[in-house]
Amino acid sequence: MVLIRLTMRIACVTLKWGNRSHYDIICLGGPIHSLSSLLIVGRLQALIEQTGWVAKIVLGILLFLSLFSWAIILSKSRLFSRIDPQTRKFLQVFRAGRGLADPRTLRAAAGASPLAGLYEAGFRELQGQLTGTNPPGTKPRNINAIGVEMRLAAAEEVRAMEKWMSWLATIGSVSPFIGLFGTVLGVMDAFEGLGDAGAASLRAVAPGIAEALITTAAGLFAAIPAVIAYNQYLQSIRGQATRMDNFTMEFVSKIETLYS
Repeated sequence: MVLIRLTMRIACVTLKWGNRSHYDIICLGGPIHSLSSLLIVGRLQALIEQTGWVAKIVLGILLFLSLFSWAIILSKSRLFSRIDPQTRKFLQVFRAGRGLADPRTLRAAAGASPLAGLYEAGFRELQGQLTGTNPPGTKPRNINAIGVEMRLAAAEEVRAMEKWMSWLATIGSVSPFIGLFGTVLGVMDAFEGLGDAGAASLRAVAPGIAEALITTAAGLFAAIPAVIAYNQYLQSIRGQATRMDNFTMEFVSKIETLYS
């Protein structure tokens, strides 16, 4: 029941920021919405009450996996919704100046974009090559080393964005099999009920069939959002990795232009 209410709340929040008329109809629909919600919850509650203790354990595991996956999905959604505008702002500030700005200035202007970490790594390596034993005004000793430092920083940024992604893939692939396990147990209970009754009747097979159907549906309910989110965020991470590679080349090219 908690999972149903959480899903409905997420849908209402999404519609509130999207199509306002749909939000008014679905989430503020008054008696119609309340009646439909009671019917759905009542049917599911009746099905759950007919399941055995093993099926309830399976449903509890799937509920936990579903809530865990939604926590990851919402966290990644907030992360990528911040990265895109911050990255655009960072590139705008970086390309506006003729020289190389201080990393703290860019970070203050553009926020925590992944490109800020790359810029700091490249700028730090550049300053290390231009200071110390080198006389003032000299060229960088090894421009390739600057690119290497930036690629290492890019790898760390990608690894940070990939955090918890493996859990989405695991939940998406494992949840249907957990639901299938409950389905097999439900079918076994149904045949056992037929054997005890001695005759084929709906009353004998209803609990086992209900147990089988609800665990299958719960497994799909937990798996489908996780798989969709994993594929979507994987594409976003690949896009950010490509953007970081392009920025590395752009930064190295700018250094070669400035110190040529």
